[in-house]
Amino acid sequence: MSSESKHTPLHSIHVEAGARMVDFGGWDMPLAYGSQLEEHHAVRQDAGMFDVSHMLNIDITGPDATAYLRYLLANDVARIDVPGKALYSCMLNPQGGVIDDLIVYFFANDSWRAVVNAGTADKDLAWMRRVASARGFDVTLTPRRDLAMIAVQGPNARARVWAARPAWEAASASLAPFNGAFVADNTLVARTGYTGEDGFEIVLPADQAAALWADLAAQGVRPAGLGARDTLRLEAGMNLYGQDMDELTQPAESGLSWTVWLKDAERRFIGRDAIEQFKTDKVLVGLKLNERGIVRAHMKTRTAQGEGEITSGTMAPTLGFSIGLARVPAGAQPGDAIEVEIRGKWLPGTVVKPPFVRNGKAVG
Repeated sequence: MSSESKHTPLHSIHVEAGARMVDFGGWDMPLAYGSQLEEHHAVRQDAGMFDVSHMLNIDITGPDATAYLRYLLANDVARIDVPGKALYSCMLNPQGGVIDDLIVYFFANDSWRAVVNAGTADKDLAWMRRVASARGFDVTLTPRRDLAMIAVQGPNARARVWAARPAWEAASASLAPFNGAFVADNTLVARTGYTGEDGFEIVLPADQAAALWADLAAQGVRPAGLGARDTLRLEAGMNLYGQDMDELTQPAESGLSWTVWLKDAERRFIGRDAIEQFKTDKVLVGLKLNERGIVRAHMKTRTAQGEGEITSGTMAPTLGFSIGLARVPAGAQPGDAIEVEIRGKWLPGTVVKPPFVRNGKAVG
């Protein structure tokens, strides 16, 4: 661990619990508290919780907030107008490359919140401010490092949150997926996540995080680390920034074309020109390995269309076999054969359409 590593408000709790700590995006974070496999299964079968306070909440306020976000993001925030509604989007550079993927929440036309990834937070904020200044948008960007963030995920996650904080149930029980509500001052409960399971992501004042963590644990919610978070998100077919997409890849090359809203021809968002001119010859597909072995990032692949590369891979605990995401030549379809080079041998696999697991069950 670098002496420069940052600590979340829950850092001492992780250390005292004996978690194995690792550097992630400049933050000292728990990889696992014991068995990564058991943490994974706890989320799939019951309820687990993750400290995601390393991610950055950025409040975006001012009379031009909506117009600014319509220019900044590839997805169109004008599509949401219900307070608390969330939208997933990529933030692109002029070449159409992905600066980051993020969630943005609507509260009012002059009040929004973006949640960005930890490893890109400083870069994102600098870019967002540069765009606002260069285009003369009347907006204020406020990074909220005074807040902590806990994700509670699993089929019993919401019930466990209400057991720990009964006063929150009235405001959050009726939330549809990808919607949030303020349940107390500076406390946002959103029905979002990164696991393919139901649950909440809770943003609250940093000085209240330890008490909530302890109360959730008392209700049987199992702490889980980055290891389980990665196997869960990959089973759910969710991209990881820096592996499955980055500034050198366009959304179409990363299975994210659905996040780019082109229907309003008048909205010339950053990267739109490049996207409209781009003809991709690579696509991101899911794959399952048909023999024993473990797929890992950067392994070579080959299909009938040519060679590709694994971007993310793991042994899927829910499924009992290895899965991955791969960037391959366009034309590969679900059901097609794909081979992966593992330790000098080409092992057979099958192209599949993610997700691999939804709500605890295998898909397909």
